[in-house]
Amino acid sequence: MRRIVSLVPSLTEAVAVSAPGLLVGVTDWCTHPADLGDAARIGGTKNPDVRGIAELRPDLVIANEEENRAPDLAALRAAGIEVLLTEIRDLPQALRELDRVLVGALGLKRPGWLADAEAAWARVEPVEPAGELRAFVPVWRRPWMVLGRDTFAGDLLARLGVRNVYAGHAERYPRIPVEELAAAGCDLVVLPDEPYRFTAEDGPEAFPGLPAALVSGRHLTWYGPSLAEAPAVLAGALRRAR
Repeated sequence: MRRIVSLVPSLTEAVAVSAPGLLVGVTDWCTHPADLGDAARIGGTKNPDVRGIAELRPDLVIANEEENRAPDLAALRAAGIEVLLTEIRDLPQALRELDRVLVGALGLKRPGWLADAEAAWARVEPVEPAGELRAFVPVWRRPWMVLGRDTFAGDLLARLGVRNVYAGHAERYPRIPVEELAAAGCDLVVLPDEPYRFTAEDGPEAFPGLPAALVSGRHLTWYGPSLAEAPAVLAGALRRAR
């Protein structure tokens, strides 16, 4: 049986649900599924314990170009460890990369949840006519940062009819002053609960008078089994805010 280390929470869930027992190491941020067996915790996505990973003698480390730092991946490769690096900027790419990891790299049978995810997104309908629901999507505060161009989360929202007003920004996660956000003339602010944990008491108060959709960050930003239920979960949150 192959020994796998995952440095990406959503890919951890994808592997664990598809082939329990393969994972020997996961990050401190890997929370799904709840039972990850005997998998060792090897630090965060941005500060993995390279020596600890090497001691686990993995056959493969699964990483992502956005979630993980190039110097850490270079150190793993220098230690003779094979690293599979994924890149995910939209839904079609996510589905291809999941297939590449699970079927191509791990040799698994294509999991049913991946087909379910494809079907769920193929039949998705916009909450409102596409592009008519203007919004911005903070992912951090102090400083305020929002989704910009070429993001996986932005692509999912676009498929649900949400037009991210910063989708054309030169940066993928631009820092925007809160005063500019409040004056952007949007219909909605979308507030996920990760990476920053926005709540009903922490976030909406910065934009008085603007409807706020509090959404599950796992369903908005994770690419794994959660994709199958994400359209319904996200659409429900958007409709409640309207």
